[in-house]
Amino acid sequence: MPPSDQEHPAASNPPSDSASIITVRDLVKRFGDFTAVDHVSFEVKRGEMFAFLGPNGAGKSTTIKMLTTLLRPTEGEIRIDGHDPRTDQAAVRKSFGIVFQDPSVDDELTAWENLELHGVLYGVPRPLRRERMAQLLQVVELADRKDDPVKRFSGGMRRRLEIARGLLHHPKVLFLDEPTVGLDPQTRNRLWSYVSALNKEEGITVFLTTHYMEEAEQVASRIAIIDHGKLVAQGSAADLKTQTKTESLEDAFLALTGSAIREESASTVDQLRAAVRVWQRRR
Repeated sequence: MPPSDQEHPAASNPPSDSASIITVRDLVKRFGDFTAVDHVSFEVKRGEMFAFLGPNGAGKSTTIKMLTTLLRPTEGEIRIDGHDPRTDQAAVRKSFGIVFQDPSVDDELTAWENLELHGVLYGVPRPLRRERMAQLLQVVELADRKDDPVKRFSGGMRRRLEIARGLLHHPKVLFLDEPTVGLDPQTRNRLWSYVSALNKEEGITVFLTTHYMEEAEQVASRIAIIDHGKLVAQGSAADLKTQTKTESLEDAFLALTGSAIREESASTVDQLRAAVRVWQRRR
């Protein structure tokens, strides 16, 4: 989006230091009488691959929206690269890129035009923008399709374009919200190869959510698990398996949350379409 006007249970108030690019302390979000996020605290180190996991409705999407300036916290403190999302939204938005769970590229534009629009909105100077666009299209293997309308792209190609777009303005943090939902295993593995390479070569911090436990175990150096609005555990995959005396991250996840790994619920767009159909039938 362009700039604009632990252990079990997880410990609160983690120490903050200059190596942390994301610091969250006692974060709370209430909607009326309902507490969606309940005194959550964690930090993410610079250059880290960090996974944020939880069942649907656990509070992870609400947390991410607060981190990315889409929701204002009820209580608590957030710092993204030293900036407060509540008071310095422009600086925070410049510091991160994001790949949403739902597709967000413009189908009618070409791959090049989608990147160009993003770069203009973020104020990337034209010479640097064009150089970066060409470089990223090579990285995600879309250079030969740069002039094709996105509506002709497969799901995997669109995801790769969204990653390129999210990296265009040289963000320090890349948020990936369920980026591989609906992709086949080969495409999922390829996408994570791109992300891991960018993490290592450019030092970009990656904050990811996924329902695929094997993905989290393979790519994330640390994992935080949230359930019922509370952070219930943090650590490496090995740490979580040791804490729960389980043999797989999936079993550790289930032991910590007591919840089956549910399918992703319908997107907001899908829900809106369904409501329109109901309304039309009643006319």
